[in-house]
Amino acid sequence: MQYFRRSHLAQFACIFTVLASLSACGAPPEESDLPEPGVREATTNGPAGAAPGSCWGRTVSPAVIETVTEQVQVQAAQISSTGEIQSLPIYRTETRQKIVSPRVDNWFETPCTSALTPDVIATLQRALEARGFYGGAISSQLDDATRSAMRAYQVSTAGPDSPVLALTTARSLGVIAVDIPGVDTKIEG
Repeated sequence: MQYFRRSHLAQFACIFTVLASLSACGAPPEESDLPEPGVREATTNGPAGAAPGSCWGRTVSPAVIETVTEQVQVQAAQISSTGEIQSLPIYRTETRQKIVSPRVDNWFETPCTSALTPDVIATLQRALEARGFYGGAISSQLDDATRSAMRAYQVSTAGPDSPVLALTTARSLGVIAVDIPGVDTKIEG
């Protein structure tokens, strides 16, 4: 009997090991493991209709729900043929939740992670510092202080409430080149 139990335990251990390794193989990377957490390539996770090769960030406006309490008549008043009230109406209290506004995904275009080179990040840090939003070292790293400064700056300029750099913010800060129609910005060497 003990042999039977040991063999079952060994089989369960093997099955568990195989399942654990299989789940690790196909697991997508965690958001924090990505080079720029929160940035999604349009080809896989961007908004519907996004241009191929563009990158997007997203904030979520949660649904607004209100609790409504009302009295619902269960039984009408009993009135005699002479018009006298024989019994009062009966009510019950009902409480329900009502969605005032649904949840909304707010998409905004971002520079792709390949565009966020150390030089671009250093330029971003200097631009935020010049505007009084960043007080850290110019480290060329998208650290917590830089992300916090980006979020604060974007909120102050009616941009997204996100630590992900919006393309419009990057352009307004002069961090990313602005495409001008009819002007060739390529430098030939």
